[in-house]
Amino acid sequence: MLLTIFKSKLHRLRVTEAQLYYEGSITIDEELLTTANILAYEKVQVVNVNNGARLETYTIPGEWGSRTVCLNGPAARMNTVGDEIIVIAYAQMTPEEALLHRPQVILVDENNNPLN
Repeated sequence: MLLTIFKSKLHRLRVTEAQLYYEGSITIDEELLTTANILAYEKVQVVNVNNGARLETYTIPGEWGSRTVCLNGPAARMNTVGDEIIVIAYAQMTPEEALLHRPQVILVDENNNPLN
């Protein structure tokens, strides 16, 4: 049996852009993705702290060091520039792996700079 376990997250990112007419996804600074151990094109859950919206999409790496967080396609209607979001990645693990796992949590400041 496999369990779905919280793997890692970027906590309280600020949305810097919203591109309604782009194919759906979320573009995140590749440095932030790497820091949080989230891969390019990995499925993630996006939770909007401001309005409670939740959605699933996949990541697209943005320019390294740009601090870009851009919601694309229909997700752009659920998030506004300046909103705070949490980006969460999950992994499938055996119960034995899950007991040993510790998630990677990256906190960021108001400019999307990692604090840890």
